[in-house]
Amino acid sequence: MPTAASSTDRSSASSFAATLVTDARRAVGDIGHLLRFRASTIRRRTTVLAGLLFLILTAAVAVVPAFTPGAGGPGAAFEVLLVLPTALAGFVAIAIVSAAASGGGRELLARDAGTIHPISPTTDHLGALLLAPLNIAWLLQAWALLGTTSYAVGPGKLLGSQIVILLWIFAGTAIAQVLAWTLEGVRRVPHGIVGIRMLNVVVFGIALGLQLSDQMLSVFDQVPTRLVVVGMLDGFTWRWALTAAVVLAMLLFAVALGAIPATIAAHRVPRDELRVESGRYPARKLPSTVIGAMVRTDRASVWRAVPMRRGVVVLALGPGIVALLGNLEWGTMTILPGLVASGGALLYGVNAWCLDSRGTLWRESLPVSSATVFDARAFVLAEFLLAASLLTVAVAALRAGVPNPSEFTALFATLVVVTVQVVAASMRWSFKRPFAVDLRSSRATPAPPAMMVAYSTRLAISTTLTGLVFSALTRADEWQLSLLIAVPMLAWSTSRLLRTRAAWTDAPQRARVVTTVAVA
Repeated sequence: MPTAASSTDRSSASSFAATLVTDARRAVGDIGHLLRFRASTIRRRTTVLAGLLFLILTAAVAVVPAFTPGAGGPGAAFEVLLVLPTALAGFVAIAIVSAAASGGGRELLARDAGTIHPISPTTDHLGALLLAPLNIAWLLQAWALLGTTSYAVGPGKLLGSQIVILLWIFAGTAIAQVLAWTLEGVRRVPHGIVGIRMLNVVVFGIALGLQLSDQMLSVFDQVPTRLVVVGMLDGFTWRWALTAAVVLAMLLFAVALGAIPATIAAHRVPRDELRVESGRYPARKLPSTVIGAMVRTDRASVWRAVPMRRGVVVLALGPGIVALLGNLEWGTMTILPGLVASGGALLYGVNAWCLDSRGTLWRESLPVSSATVFDARAFVLAEFLLAASLLTVAVAALRAGVPNPSEFTALFATLVVVTVQVVAASMRWSFKRPFAVDLRSSRATPAPPAMMVAYSTRLAISTTLTGLVFSALTRADEWQLSLLIAVPMLAWSTSRLLRTRAAWTDAPQRARVVTTVAVA
């Protein structure tokens, strides 16, 4: 006999509400199962230590600035307090751009693995929210907001203010996730991709117009985040409670609302991914050299992947547009190549062999030396990173004027050094810790979230320090000095790359990598 509930058992409104509550409970339960599953694949001791380190760093950032000289005073701290409402709005804006670029967030479970499990879109949405803090960009923004708030308010109003700021950080992340899922759903309708591109052009045009007319800061000042700052400074009064309650309500509403566009997007075909997988690619004339054929194969696997194309556009244009709007000078532009190269490596470079997936087995059967295979993959990765960095610099240079010899030489040296530096680190990590990952999904990442945080942190530190060194050299009287400093840096990174190349030619070690990534 039928076991389904009849429509006469209860009213339609109550039935719909009960269904929503049931789905929400199931999604929360599934999240717990998935988190335990993911936790079982990593070392428990490492996870605990990383979690403790994260909590200690967050607590230090949120508390220590309040006890520094001048904190909460009428001088610099008051000036920081005046720009805090703009910082709150800026955090939400950056979170929206970051979430929209990644297609709704990170995947708690890979797409292919999710097809055989009853994972609902709501579960996917909640998983993406939980994984949002496992991102070095998100962490740096959140820590910056907590640190500036701590310095601005001082120790007297620290606890109440930081509670509101934490709620705002989570609410802003949830709001960004709603918009990201909405954009992902729009991408999957007919002509949706074209519409999203036109929207990007319109948004960029508006931002450029506001910047050129010096209205950008005034627009951010009009955002009603000032009420949040005023409310959190009242201590534990009724106004503080009202402010915290409003921000908490925003958080809960955004979390619940995000399930709707996530469900809509999940029931639509990912057109950009499907177009790549079902497209027709006519044969071209074979290259005259073996290395040329391997480079062409690797290049096609990179540029035909949706995460690669979408990610490199955001990486290349995002920092360049910010530098263009901020009228960045040549002396500080040396920071951009390292930022872009680090982000590009996180798209696939830190696990470079996973792009082949099962095709790695076919590649190993080809009559090609292992060294040639390694050289082709490293060359394509360097080409990928260098193309993104050059586009960023080209956009940022539109308003920077003509550089002097010292500035040009320092920027050129930075481009070369950070590219080789990131390629050497990426190829070493790809060989040492390979992962079986399917990068066909636009939201896939080449390594588990915890590893991505570690990789991004190490890349950010090394490339930022390199950029700062060459930024100082832009003010040197002798332009040759940048080239002299670049030589030992290039020699060090090249030697590390050559050691990884030698290890790759060892058949047992190469077999370990091949069998690992071929499981995807």
